[in-house]
Amino acid sequence: MSPIQATEEVVDIVSRLIQFDTSNTGVPETTVGEADCARWVQEQLAEVGYATEYVESGMPGRANVFARLEGADRQRGALLIHAHLDVVPAQAEDWSVHPFSGAIRDGYIWGRGAIDMKDMAGMALALARQFKRDGTVPPRDIVFAFLADEEAGGTLGSQWLVKNRPELFDGISEAVGEVGGFSLTVDRPDGTVRRLYLVETAEKGLAWMRLTCNATAGHGSFLHSDNAVTEIAAAVARIGAHRFPLVMTESVSEFLTALSEETGLDFSPETPDLETALFKIGNLARIVGATLRDTANPTMLSAGYKANVIPQQAEAVIDCRVLPGRQKEFEATIDELIGPNITREWITHLDAYETTFDGHLVDAMNDAVVAHDENGRTVPYMLSGGTDAKAFAKLGIRCFGFAPLQLPPELDFAALFHGVDERVPVESILFGTKVLEHFLHHC
Repeated sequence: MSPIQATEEVVDIVSRLIQFDTSNTGVPETTVGEADCARWVQEQLAEVGYATEYVESGMPGRANVFARLEGADRQRGALLIHAHLDVVPAQAEDWSVHPFSGAIRDGYIWGRGAIDMKDMAGMALALARQFKRDGTVPPRDIVFAFLADEEAGGTLGSQWLVKNRPELFDGISEAVGEVGGFSLTVDRPDGTVRRLYLVETAEKGLAWMRLTCNATAGHGSFLHSDNAVTEIAAAVARIGAHRFPLVMTESVSEFLTALSEETGLDFSPETPDLETALFKIGNLARIVGATLRDTANPTMLSAGYKANVIPQQAEAVIDCRVLPGRQKEFEATIDELIGPNITREWITHLDAYETTFDGHLVDAMNDAVVAHDENGRTVPYMLSGGTDAKAFAKLGIRCFGFAPLQLPPELDFAALFHGVDERVPVESILFGTKVLEHFLHHC
């Protein structure tokens, strides 16, 4: 009997991973399930002969699993394939199926984490098992890592591991993770279509800022010239209304150039109202448009404890996403907007990241895509959010997002991230597994 191939078990593996409720609330005491899921992953790896390492990152239950497959050239830098096992919470009453059922129906695998990112975790695990069973020797060492806490910035996951266990990443020169490799179907001038597979080469910085205003407390019936609520509300309104300048980074510029080449439309920086023009490519424009400029979105306000008391303090939280190379200018703008009576501090601050779209690994990605889709082409792009790549970049590891999926053109992929009825097409998983296999054979 021939060994089981990854495509024969990957759908069941993805479904099983979803059935572990690994909801990350952002509060360690209420985040559960990561350890159970990680132990199951560890068992699947050990079953086929891997020596695994189970690591808890900073707190009991924040579980990570590592396994290494030795390659032909041990002198080359190793390749890290990483996937996080935690997911954002889901309210079951809002869903068509239970979010942790892993249901397979209507051609989809349903559930929280289906695309963020138990699809990639399942593909990586299925291929790791196949390679071990087959005795596959890849071109260089491959390190498979299944990680905790990405959905809370990796504080008790990748960030902790990089700071406290850097030896786990010794010899790794490049890494591949989530939110890249998915297809965007565009119409060409000759009536044909091209599927662009977006490889993540950059991420905006992720920073959550707390604003605080201290003023004079007093009775609500008196006149007050220094009301903390008024000042913080005015500052928040100024920030929320501010439009940061359009900045063309290398990754975004290359993406827009490729988009123009394939569609015959003008997506150059000089295009009037470029953000609106981008909606010609569909719903993915929400992600791409957010990478044209810095953003600062107010998300939380807190002040007062009684209707007739002017509070001494008022606070706000701003979700800041900053383009590579823009941190200094961004902070200067924020300081102008908030004014002299308000202080700011970073609650979370993770740097932006960008690498170039070139080299052997990029060529291997494109070759793998084209081998399974003759109408495919890989292009770079920037993610408006963040991934565990932010942690690994601190070690000098060159990071990419490449979790290949060929998607139906009509599927609103962007809306599924953290959305209700998150799901991934079965055919997309099978396609992605084949592409990832080709890629790992030539990495």
